[in-house]
Amino acid sequence: MKGVIFDLDGVLVSTDELHFQAWKRLADELGITTFTRADNVRQRGVSRMASLEIVLEKSNQQFSEEEKVKLADRKNGYYVDMLNDLDETALLPGATETLEMLHKEGILTAVGSASKNAPLILEKTGLLPLIDKISCGLDVTKSKPDPEVFLVAAKKLELSPEDCLVVEDAAAGVEAAKNGGMKSLGVGPHHAELGADYDSENLATVNQWREILW
Repeated sequence: MKGVIFDLDGVLVSTDELHFQAWKRLADELGITTFTRADNVRQRGVSRMASLEIVLEKSNQQFSEEEKVKLADRKNGYYVDMLNDLDETALLPGATETLEMLHKEGILTAVGSASKNAPLILEKTGLLPLIDKISCGLDVTKSKPDPEVFLVAAKKLELSPEDCLVVEDAAAGVEAAKNGGMKSLGVGPHHAELGADYDSENLATVNQWREILW
């Protein structure tokens, strides 16, 4: 492998609670009282507009596309406000150490995330200097399991898809990697169930980097 492309939330950092609180606030404002953490889990790894649809499933109201964009922007405003307090405490185990190891070994690194806030999150958590390229919601229009976000990352790294490993915590992300012709490493609470080529509880517990990369 010549490059490793990381999903952001749930792999390198954890802002799940911030997303939940922001979506919950929007749901409450719309009179939706049944938005739950289980609904929030379904929003992992998909675009902002797709996440909004999961919230609106529970509403009896009808919204135009223009209104939906405004609702998604409102939620993002709540989320960005909370990101102002984000720091390195949001890093998941092994994130910094893994990125430093890859750089030492000459392996390129990228982030492939649906979040338009990826650059800000990387800056706030101190990871930005360890990431060579960023592919995020600012670059793509298709949600995982479409491989667009990973293919854009590979292109930015000037690598072919088969030379890239994707690290993901969601089944849709693993499927996107496969659809893009890339190997995958699954991490997170459900790592063994994601269907990835390799899996580990988190980045700190990966013990087969030699096998994976070479």
